[in-house]
Amino acid sequence: MPPSRSAALSADLELLKRAVSRAPTAALTTQRWFRAKGRSVAELSLIDACLAPDPAGVGLDAALLIVSAAYADTQAEDRYFIPVVIDRQPAARMLGAGAEASGVARLAVSDAATGTVVREPADGDRVWFGMLAAMRSGLELSGLRGGFAFEAVGDGPPSGGAERRLTTEQTNTSIVIGDAILKLYRLVEPGENLDLEVSAFLAEVGFLRTPPLLGAARYRPTVGERSTLAMLQRRVPNDGDGWSWLLERLRGAAGAPLEEALAGVADIGALTAELHAALGSRSGDPAFPHRAARAADLASWRASAVSQLSGALGVLRGEQADRLQAIGPALRRRLDTGFGATSGRTRVPAGTVVSRVHGDYHLGQLLHGGDGFTVIDFEGEPARPVRDRRLPTSPLKDVAGMLRSFDYAARTVAADAAAIDPDAFLSRSRSRFLEAYAAAGGAVNRDLLDAFELEKACYEVRYEAANRPEWTWLPLEALERLAAWPAHRPARGSASPGRVPPGGTRP
Repeated sequence: MPPSRSAALSADLELLKRAVSRAPTAALTTQRWFRAKGRSVAELSLIDACLAPDPAGVGLDAALLIVSAAYADTQAEDRYFIPVVIDRQPAARMLGAGAEASGVARLAVSDAATGTVVREPADGDRVWFGMLAAMRSGLELSGLRGGFAFEAVGDGPPSGGAERRLTTEQTNTSIVIGDAILKLYRLVEPGENLDLEVSAFLAEVGFLRTPPLLGAARYRPTVGERSTLAMLQRRVPNDGDGWSWLLERLRGAAGAPLEEALAGVADIGALTAELHAALGSRSGDPAFPHRAARAADLASWRASAVSQLSGALGVLRGEQADRLQAIGPALRRRLDTGFGATSGRTRVPAGTVVSRVHGDYHLGQLLHGGDGFTVIDFEGEPARPVRDRRLPTSPLKDVAGMLRSFDYAARTVAADAAAIDPDAFLSRSRSRFLEAYAAAGGAVNRDLLDAFELEKACYEVRYEAANRPEWTWLPLEALERLAAWPAHRPARGSASPGRVPPGGTRP
């Protein structure tokens, strides 16, 4: 770091430490990207910091922070990546309240000693633009206990464009800059972020149905493993995600919209097979293995599914708990059959393979545009540890996830307006999806697929019970159908009380 910038960081270091330590814990815990919302934060502290990239030399007063959140109930901590602006004239900017007209909640802490506000960047502050410029030049900035490294990938970042932070907050923060989208990974976890790792691998093997990778930023502590802070991708022109696309057509019900929906489902099936072929195309790569499944794999999958079923049984109450208890034995038999746990030993179905997969595959992970569907977000299920999400598994877990997403979409529309017969649509959509998946090279064992669907529905019961208890009926009904029928032959005439909002595809 040049001496002038080092001196500038030293001058503001105490200010940044005070701002972090005095920040109301609610300022962090209410953020969508904060992981442990149910836990009490005992202390916030500054772990590392560097001045934000200022390639244009405009004297940007901003910093990149690594902040620790220590919990009251344990000695463990989580670390978060928080870029900030040191706003020395907050009244002029009218940002002291810590929020903007965009509706995105901001962190903002006023320093009584100086009258300065330390806040998250706003559109036009050029903090995000500075990060892109740092990627273009391969900049590495020194912090207090490590380094902040930037790199360009592929065509590299665009050289211009307005900054626009997206108002739909997820577990990450996304900013549109020109024809690129910058994704900040707020939770600082050791190792390469899966989204970046898988996106880079798919680019190397020539899979073109995911946004092109343009750059990355990483934190390299003096001691310990590096972490991914940000990824830059080309923004793919689209008219919305797969969930919105399918719901719009199902609400059109009869005729062309329904046929268009089924044709889209077939496209998704072929795309899914292409994705799995790409992920398994370098069997010699230890990070992306592709091999025949072993008995130990199936035993592990069964144990995971049984755990999900037990968890689902534990979260339901009253009449719903009684319904799940009643079908529990049938569900366990289906798990035994699907995972080959018969005759006292585990039997591996012929053709069963193990590879890296998407890991959280549903309609919301697809973008629809003029050229069809594009796959996004390879981080896997956010509730699982990164180590577990990186493990290879059966591609049928992705297939099961997408089929469950079709179920959510169909029953959302049916509950809204009874525009479709959800069971009839699901029967046709399953057939079209699986036929297209097989035609494009995907292998399907129906018993194993049924077992993975059962596991996913149990996961959904647990998710809904914790987050949207009025919608536990949907995955519970799916479990009742799975207990009574092969999953590819849905039962007719099941009721669908209640209403699922847009986005219900992502439990």
